[in-house]
Amino acid sequence: MEILQGVWGAIVDIFANSGYAFFFTDGGWKNLVMLLMSFFFLWLGIKKGFEPLLMIPIAFGMLLANIPGANLAVQYHDMQNFIELVVRGRVWDEVNEVWITGLSAGLMDFLYFGVKAGIYPPLIFLGIGSMTDFSPLIANPKSFILGAAAQFGIFFTYIGATLLGFSSQESGAIAIIGGADGPTAIFVTAILAPALLGTIAVAAYSYMALVPVIQPPIMRALTTKKERSVVMGNLRPVSKLEKILFPIMVTVIVALLLPDAGALVGMLMFGNLLKESGRTERIAKAAQNELMNIVTIMLGVSVGATTSAQSFLTLKTISIVALGLVAFAVGTASGVLFGKLMYIFTKGKVNPLIGSAGVSAVPMAARVSQKEGQKENPSNFLLMHAMGPNVSGVIGSAVAAGVLLTLLGK
Repeated sequence: MEILQGVWGAIVDIFANSGYAFFFTDGGWKNLVMLLMSFFFLWLGIKKGFEPLLMIPIAFGMLLANIPGANLAVQYHDMQNFIELVVRGRVWDEVNEVWITGLSAGLMDFLYFGVKAGIYPPLIFLGIGSMTDFSPLIANPKSFILGAAAQFGIFFTYIGATLLGFSSQESGAIAIIGGADGPTAIFVTAILAPALLGTIAVAAYSYMALVPVIQPPIMRALTTKKERSVVMGNLRPVSKLEKILFPIMVTVIVALLLPDAGALVGMLMFGNLLKESGRTERIAKAAQNELMNIVTIMLGVSVGATTSAQSFLTLKTISIVALGLVAFAVGTASGVLFGKLMYIFTKGKVNPLIGSAGVSAVPMAARVSQKEGQKENPSNFLLMHAMGPNVSGVIGSAVAAGVLLTLLGK
């Protein structure tokens, strides 16, 4: 009998100290909700294929962060707190204005350092640049206008977030969701409003994944059947010299104008130069594959680990997600409306649908333009024309990030 009591007591002690017992405490339901949310995002990435390369790591990071007692949630938001955590085992609680002691830095705290130090997003841009063909943009420089127009959603939402009571830094971080560029959103948020990083990253990648769902109704509402049926002419051939000079000139022009955008734009264009130079094929492939894959894993998991239940399940989170949707919708609409202006000025030679691709979700937004165009006219092939605004949107979101960092950076 004593042996059975001892075994039962051991079982009770194990359960009492397990994460399962935590679910029965006052705040345990929040962790359970976050675990269910992580399962939902895993389903989106695995079953639906929505941005799986980052959706799955972020969702699994969310899962790890909300397992009670595992010490796998990111515990700090700024570099000073990181030093305090590593050296003294404490972090500053901004809400209650007290030091939380008795902590130790975990795996995700060290991985997250690459986000907070601004390392991962530029390296992601290096990989993107090495995979991107800027020929459609070079062949049709007017695409820059559509890429720039789609960034209007960022600045529109910044004003809206400010009016709703968010600080200027928080408003800038929320607004950048409208660029539909996950690495840029993470880069800006880590500097301006690190406490919101998990929420903004999840919102940004969710809306990027939902481009085929969100954009088509907006595109159809703002265009006529005649406009959607426009067949655009072939793009002119782009020379090798143009492809080599383009990344160099863009880097010089943008970095001199907005030094804060230099890291993103510079690495994007450096990756593209590796691809187009014809002399660095080996490291271009490394940037496209090994480097991109490694950084994607560390970025996704560590960002997901910032979504602890205590910081994520708030009314502020709901507001941020709603404002992010507004930013993305306004960006799509402004791109289409500028496409309509180009349709008028060119006397019907530009299909306004390509304007929606001005957001930075490459190449999904361009594919949506192609799909919507073919619904009206099966002989219409808009993909290459839409890629011009699409890659322009990548540059445009980085420039918008530079503007926000220049004006709002601490």
